[in-house]
Amino acid sequence: MDSVRRHALLIIVLGGLVVTLAMGLRHGFGLFLEPMSSELGWGRGVFAFALAIQNLLWGLSQPFAGALADRFGAARVVVVGGALYALGLLFMGLSESALGMTLSAGVLIGLGLSGTTFSVILGAVGRAVAPEKRSMAMGIVSAAGSFGQFAMLPGTLGLLGWLGWSAALLAMGAIAALMLPLGAMLRDRPSAKAASDISLGAALNEAANHRGFWLLCLGFFVCGFQVVFIGVHLPGYLFDSGIAVQVGSTVLALVGLFNIFGTYAAGWLGGRYSKPRLLTWLYLIRGVVITLFLITPLSPASAYLFGIAMGLLWLSTVPLTNGIVASVFGVQHLSMLGGIVFLFHQLGSFMGVWLGGFLYDLQGDYVVVWNIAILLSVAAAALHWFISEAPVHRPAPTEAKA
Repeated sequence: MDSVRRHALLIIVLGGLVVTLAMGLRHGFGLFLEPMSSELGWGRGVFAFALAIQNLLWGLSQPFAGALADRFGAARVVVVGGALYALGLLFMGLSESALGMTLSAGVLIGLGLSGTTFSVILGAVGRAVAPEKRSMAMGIVSAAGSFGQFAMLPGTLGLLGWLGWSAALLAMGAIAALMLPLGAMLRDRPSAKAASDISLGAALNEAANHRGFWLLCLGFFVCGFQVVFIGVHLPGYLFDSGIAVQVGSTVLALVGLFNIFGTYAAGWLGGRYSKPRLLTWLYLIRGVVITLFLITPLSPASAYLFGIAMGLLWLSTVPLTNGIVASVFGVQHLSMLGGIVFLFHQLGSFMGVWLGGFLYDLQGDYVVVWNIAILLSVAAAALHWFISEAPVHRPAPTEAKA
């Protein structure tokens, strides 16, 4: 029994470190938007398009990465993902063309993220930990991603100021390479497939014909649009307003810090109150926070308050959204169905980061995209109001035969 506990603890620690590195490095990309775009004369649309491709490929490839980890174990997938991530940062630091930026920051890092983040790591944790402790263990590892954003952003800013953007990205590639030995030690044990009450095809058909599932997907699209637009373009928005780049870094770090508390609180509340209603209020409050940020005179203090407020709301959608999927469809195909919902999140991420850069180059500001983000908050709040978390009715075998 002691060896089982040690194995579970090792998986949690190693998985948490991998997620910390993967998410921490990713959240610093927004700091490179202005210096790279200015020095290389790209316009912000090139940088934004590359990160849009990154988010899109991350969403498209993550279910496949998770399936490979289920079959062959997380260690191999994390090692390959970590290698792609490190190579992506290396080539990003050497990029001098739009194509090079898209292939490095977009394709390589997007694929690398799919192998080093939540789908793969949480699958390993779920297999290693006893069922009664599974939710807490997954929460700890998920919080590690937020801690990585908080802890690594100041370091990324320091590298940027000390070395310049190119050498800073090369140094970040060396840091990303640490995921290779960590992943190699992540010796989770792939579990044999249990007999199923419902096939994968039947589960997909069931979800496709469930109105609430599509409402949930559309709501998660809004989450992706907002968080990635803000995460990538907020430092540039503040810089354009004459606020030091260090303030933008601190704001994103505050988002990461307070996201830890927000995510935990959302999970706790979701076990006691209606998850769809909580999501309705969460998106409404997001819209209010963004509106107040835009109409209040901009200053470092207002930016810090915005970071704190958005941090509390940042990924608090994740436990509630996945909780609804589990409540309605059960846990048998939770990874696949949750992966489809996450794909919509990444489609929203693609639109948020790309549209921010495209409209900025077209109009010279972010006014339209901020307004879209507010309107989407209202739409998401309305969508979640009509979602029921009641389990789907499945006929018993004898009932089905009759």
